[in-house]
Amino acid sequence: MWKPTSPTTSSRVPDPEPQGSFPSHAPDLASTLPPRNTPINTQEQVSVGKSLVIKGEVTGSESLYIDGRVEGFINFPGNLVTVRCNGVVSANITAREVVVLGKVRGNLTATDRVDIRSEGSLTGDVVCQRISIEDGAYFKGGIDIRKPGQKANREADETTTTATSETGTTAAPA
Repeated sequence: MWKPTSPTTSSRVPDPEPQGSFPSHAPDLASTLPPRNTPINTQEQVSVGKSLVIKGEVTGSESLYIDGRVEGFINFPGNLVTVRCNGVVSANITAREVVVLGKVRGNLTATDRVDIRSEGSLTGDVVCQRISIEDGAYFKGGIDIRKPGQKANREADETTTTATSETGTTAAPA
């Protein structure tokens, strides 16, 4: 049978600690904080995992990374939406920037840019300021490049104005 050679810890009395200091077993606060000049990442992000299936409207104010399946509508204005290699999306996407590495079936509206990578597949129309389609990527749809501040319904407004002015000029006073 084993017998300890030193007295048990329950009979020991802890040493008193000086006032105003952290206990010796507490972590050093200075070691847990980042250095002052290190930028802190305030950009939040959310991921849809491989096993998740979401049907409906997905909205948010952080970056979205999709590895699972999303059907419906994705609205992340001012943020990044990335459809990763395992991601399958059947939805219209509205965001600041969209990166397609997986499969997307739906229209994309980006206030900045759309990037379709070589392993990506997009079937749908694109409205953006800038677009990049890598060699090997699949794309079927239309592209509408908009300048910053350009109205989305400009073509509709011009068509309505043209139709009204043509109607007015063809009718002769009686």
